[in-house]
Amino acid sequence: MKFYNREDELKDLNEIYIKSLDSSKMTIIMGRRRIGKTKLILRFSEQMRLNNDVCSFIYLFVSKKEEQLLCDDFSIIIQENLNVKIFGKINNFAALFEYLMELSKNRNITLVIDEFQEFFNINPSVFSEIQNIWDRYKDAAKMNLIFCGSMYSIMKKIFENAKEPLFGRANKKIILKHFNINILKQILNDYNPSYSKKDLLSLYVFTGGTPRYLELFLDEKALNYKKMIDVIFKKDSFFLNEGKDLLIEEFGKEYVVYFSILSLMSNSKTSRGEIESYIGKEIGGYLNRLENDYNIIKKVKPVFAKEGSKTQKYFIYDNFLNFWFRFIFKYKSAIEIENFNYVKKIVERDFDTFSGKYLEKYFKEKLEISHKYSEIGSYWEKNNNNEIDIIAINKLEKKLLMAEVKINNNKINLEVLKNKSKRFFVKYPQFKDWNIEYTGFSLDDI
Repeated sequence: MKFYNREDELKDLNEIYIKSLDSSKMTIIMGRRRIGKTKLILRFSEQMRLNNDVCSFIYLFVSKKEEQLLCDDFSIIIQENLNVKIFGKINNFAALFEYLMELSKNRNITLVIDEFQEFFNINPSVFSEIQNIWDRYKDAAKMNLIFCGSMYSIMKKIFENAKEPLFGRANKKIILKHFNINILKQILNDYNPSYSKKDLLSLYVFTGGTPRYLELFLDEKALNYKKMIDVIFKKDSFFLNEGKDLLIEEFGKEYVVYFSILSLMSNSKTSRGEIESYIGKEIGGYLNRLENDYNIIKKVKPVFAKEGSKTQKYFIYDNFLNFWFRFIFKYKSAIEIENFNYVKKIVERDFDTFSGKYLEKYFKEKLEISHKYSEIGSYWEKNNNNEIDIIAINKLEKKLLMAEVKINNNKINLEVLKNKSKRFFVKYPQFKDWNIEYTGFSLDDI
């Protein structure tokens, strides 16, 4: 797959690099696994080499090894890339890092440390040692230091917890996100120009714009709904264990509780009370960590709801993970005995209902990237009554859009939408005199 998007991130990295020619700069790149952090770094290094023949670039990947073995590997990479000779054996990363900081007093060095959070398990004292060395050398050195990490909770703890040694040291933080819907369309236009509306929605539902998943489908030339399903549900498919591979290490020994919560959410149990009735225990702490530490779910309230409103729902933010819990985790017994046709029939049966919420999410994203609105959300009342799929407002121009979203265009009924809006305007009379637009969005409109 060719390189898509990331122009803003590459621009940020280049600006930081230029500043590092005068004094050291530290950058953090965060994002879920498979989001393309390493490819972004490699693209950046290619651009650096094209623009600067004397550029010194080092990429170090922190694998699950003893620190001494890592240092042996890193020493070889450093000597080859910087054309230097390291005398003696360096057994700890702090000494190696100090060596590089010393070198960067006389030459600019870009040092990338990927999966940096692994030091949390290898040797947690590395963080305070790096902080000490950085503080002593950074003003005199010309180090362009880039930390990458994919375990969101640990990276957040390392750099955003005020009690941690590296708190406040970074000059720039880049959070890498999924490709947006325009990039998905571009990919389909490049590789499958005759794609259908359902193909686009399916790609959005199955990948959420995660580059690695897109790449896997492209490798298999699977860019229509049926072929995508066939790639997901087959023996030795990458996708079948992906949810476990991504999350078990994050969640640790309590992964069973977290998986149960996420499984219920993927099956439309979106209120805390509903989930607790199934789990049989209080889950407030788990929900808080899933939202704030792991960045996997989102708490959503109706537009204009008060800060303390208890009217709220929880959703899995990541499209693929929601699909994984709904159809792979739920039917793992059938998958373990390789009855893939059984699960594919269930997906086929439920796809329109399941994807309906993602069609709504798709159009919210479409409105968001149009930059025409100051706030976009949904509206509902107690017990999910009087639900309006999309409300978007432009406060400056006093415009308000209300939309109903259906897979099938024939099921859109604007009169029903207008009747629902009457309750909304009773509650929020300040919008009555605004320019109101009622519309419907369906699969035909994507």
